[in-house]
Amino acid sequence: MFPRFGVGLAGCCFQIRFVPSFINPASHSVLVSGCSPRSVRQFSRTGAMPRKQKEVKAAKGQTAEAPSSGPVTRDKSGAVAITVHAKPGSKHSGITDVCAEAVGVSIAAPPTDGEANAELVRYLAEVLALKKSQISLEKGSRSRDKVIRVDSCLDPEEVLRRLRQAAG
Repeated sequence: MFPRFGVGLAGCCFQIRFVPSFINPASHSVLVSGCSPRSVRQFSRTGAMPRKQKEVKAAKGQTAEAPSSGPVTRDKSGAVAITVHAKPGSKHSGITDVCAEAVGVSIAAPPTDGEANAELVRYLAEVLALKKSQISLEKGSRSRDKVIRVDSCLDPEEVLRRLRQAAG
């Protein structure tokens, strides 16, 4: 199978040996020798690759828009999305505050079996003067921070105006 004398596999095996690099103490040099000419390769000690910066690309003929920073935005499908911070278990349903991150809504329903979510959708439909079928819970069914989707012809500025008006 293997020749007892002569070159055999001994001449074709690679020797790998780590040699400390005096140029850059954060890297190791690996000396590879064997059938191929000698070469030295540099390897990083940390192993972390640098990350590329992601760029926002705009469609042809359009400029890149910065995402809206308010609680009421328009999503990719064209519907209006409202970021809500729900406070279930209150005596009365109402909008407590409209800040830059979310709309605070107190809900007169306990946070069990989806009762608070149903009351939130009902109350927002009343405030925005829309049907309940036009308002749906998109994210956060088991969290206090929720995203509500409004499928109507209202623009985000009008929705925000109606929410601020209801807040007082």
